[in-house]
Amino acid sequence: MHIDDVLIGNRAIKKPASAASNPLNVQRHQTKQRWTRADKIATIVTEMTTAQPARKRSKLKRLVEFKGIRRVSFQRYRDRVQQLYDGPAGAVLALGSLVSLHEPLVGHMLRKKKFDVARFQSVLDIGSGAGQLLGHLLSHTDASTRIVACDLSHQMLRRARNRIKNDRPVYVTADITRLPFQDNSFGCVTCGWVLEHLPDPQPGLKEMCRVLRPAGSMLLLATEDTLTGAVVSRTWKCRTYNRNELRDACESAGLPWKDELWFTRVHRFFKMGGILVEATKPAPIPESDTTVELTPQSA
Repeated sequence: MHIDDVLIGNRAIKKPASAASNPLNVQRHQTKQRWTRADKIATIVTEMTTAQPARKRSKLKRLVEFKGIRRVSFQRYRDRVQQLYDGPAGAVLALGSLVSLHEPLVGHMLRKKKFDVARFQSVLDIGSGAGQLLGHLLSHTDASTRIVACDLSHQMLRRARNRIKNDRPVYVTADITRLPFQDNSFGCVTCGWVLEHLPDPQPGLKEMCRVLRPAGSMLLLATEDTLTGAVVSRTWKCRTYNRNELRDACESAGLPWKDELWFTRVHRFFKMGGILVEATKPAPIPESDTTVELTPQSA
C-alpha cells in the first residue's frame, strides 16, 4: 500500500494527490503539528505544577474532615454537640484555646483595636464556651457595658462563670438558631468558632442579624477549609467554611463583611489563623424629605 493511502477497516482509501504533493501544504501541516504538540506539553506541565498539588491537598482535607454533621438530623447532631461540650472535651476547652494560642491571639487583636469593642454599650457573646472571648470583652469594654454570655451547653457556662469570676456578664443557655432576645437588642455580637456546628449557617446568621441593632457590628471567627482546619473539624466534630462561601452567606443574611481581620502580620502573610471578619448590619436608609412643587399649567 502506498504511503498516501489511508487504511479504514479492510479498505485502502487514496488521499487527494494535490494535498500530498504540494510541499507548502506539507510544511504547514508539520509546523501546525509541532506547535500543537508544544502547546499540549506546556498545558500538561502547568497542570502538574499547579492543579495537581491543589487536588492532592483537597483530597487529603476531604479525607480528614469530619463528615458526621451531614449524616444525621440536625436535632440529633445538636444533642451530640451539647453532650460533647458538657463532657470531658468541654472541660479541656480552655486549655486547648491556650495551647492553640487562640485565646491570647484574640486578646492581642482586641488590644490593638483591630476590632474596637470599646465603642459598644451592649455585647452578646454567642458560644461563650469556657470564656475565651468573654474575658477579653470584660477587659476591653467600659464597666457600664452590658455583656450577655450565651451558649448551648449549660455546663460550659458554669465553667466560664467559675473561670471568669466577674459579676458583669449575664449567662443565658440558648441555641444560636433560636436566640431568646428581642430584635435590635445589641450593638455588638461576637461569635467565636460556633457556626462550624451548623450544617447550614443561614439560620444562625439570620438570628444574629435579627438581634443586632442597625449599624451594629458582628465579630465572626470561623474555621477555614484548610488542612489544619480539617484536623480541627475532626477533633471537635464540626465542619469548616470556605472564605467565599461564608462571605456570600453573611451577605445573604443581611450581614455584609466590612473588614477581613488577621491575628498578626504573619497570619496575614501566610493566610492562616482561620476566618476573622467584622460584618455590619446596614442602617436603614432614611426617607427623603424632598418635596416636589408642581407648577400649574396656564389655561
